[in-house]
Amino acid sequence: MTFKQKIHHRYNQLVQDRIDAFRDMISALTEDSKNDAKGSAGDKHETALSMMHIEQEKLNAKLKEVLGQKAVLDKLDASFVAETIILGSLVKANGIYLYLSLALPKINIEGINVIALSPQSPLGNKLIGNTVGFTFEINGTKYLIEEIN
Repeated sequence: MTFKQKIHHRYNQLVQDRIDAFRDMISALTEDSKNDAKGSAGDKHETALSMMHIEQEKLNAKLKEVLGQKAVLDKLDASFVAETIILGSLVKANGIYLYLSLALPKINIEGINVIALSPQSPLGNKLIGNTVGFTFEINGTKYLIEEIN
């Protein structure tokens, strides 16, 4: 596996772990509401069920968002290397590795920090369509694109 493929795989794992966690929480809430329905009655019961339902809706919304992230990652081909920076490119700029995909947490692969960023972010927007050697400035920091994978 190439360095870029390892990065892609780790981010896929991170997103899948979040999907699994949300599904587990939703399942637990569903189970709790079934158990609560068997042993309670009255206003207190209705309030508890209502709160569980609201929480379940929030978790479903978060799950939908993370499933969307997974769909974006699934469309990226980690083995493809373009001459210009596109969605899915791994870019080295100022010694920093940037994975142009989604806004996700920083990870460490083989002792190297990698930052995943969205193409809609200011930095991601500047990178798209450029090539090695391109320089630009954001918030007073000058960047030089050193490598594209």
